Amino acid sequence: VTHSIPACIGSMTINSKQLDNESPVSIFAVNKCYETVQDGTFFDGSGFAALVREGYKVRSDVNITLEFRTTAAHGVLLGVSSAKVDAIGLEMVHGKVLFHVNNGAGRITAAYEPRSTNSLCDGKWHKLQANKSKHGISLIIDGNLVHTDNPYIQSTSADTNNPIYVGGYPADVKQNCLTSKSSFRGCLRNLVLTKGQHTELFDFSRSFDLRGVFPHSCPGAEH
Repeated sequence: VTHSIPACIGSMTINSKQLDNESPVSIFAVNKCYETVQDGTFFDGSGFAALVREGYKVRSDVNITLEFRTTAAHGVLLGVSSAKVDAIGLEMVHGKVLFHVNNGAGRITAAYEPRSTNSLCDGKWHKLQANKSKHGISLIIDGNLVHTDNPYIQSTSADTNNPIYVGGYPADVKQNCLTSKSSFRGCLRNLVLTKGQHTELFDFSRSFDLRGVFPHSCPGAEH
């Protein structure tokens, strides 16, 4: 076994001596336990999760689905970016969800603007689907569709071979399709990327870099 257990552990004794877990010598990716817990991964607003160290190839088509819950109006959801301009990015800005794609010729954006600014940052779960094809991009939030055509008809492929950053990204990493630097604060679950017949569900506990992110448990819904 090479990865940590997603669990709460308390009242541990060794040789009848109670371990002091209030002041550990060192601590890594351990959070407090919540009285009410939901499935999902908690992002504390300070960091990110980095997935696919060897690089994710977006290319011409990709479909991203996830669920999110937040009380913040700003935050990076996901980004994959090459060192050139090719990239994709999903973010919340002023309570809107933006999906940006650059296939090399220029950035195109699908923007979902809810009826009221705080509709998506109400602390409840919302479903997001972002789809990139050769000829356009679309965003479906809670069943509401926004579509944008790709005006650069010769440029259809986002040529990336880079990690997927979720909830934020390191200061020294370029993200060409994100306008926000704010790390996401809230909970994410069921992140799935689909290309053709290949569907991949991402487990945040298997991230190669995890900062301010706590897999497998979300504090109960905020009121």
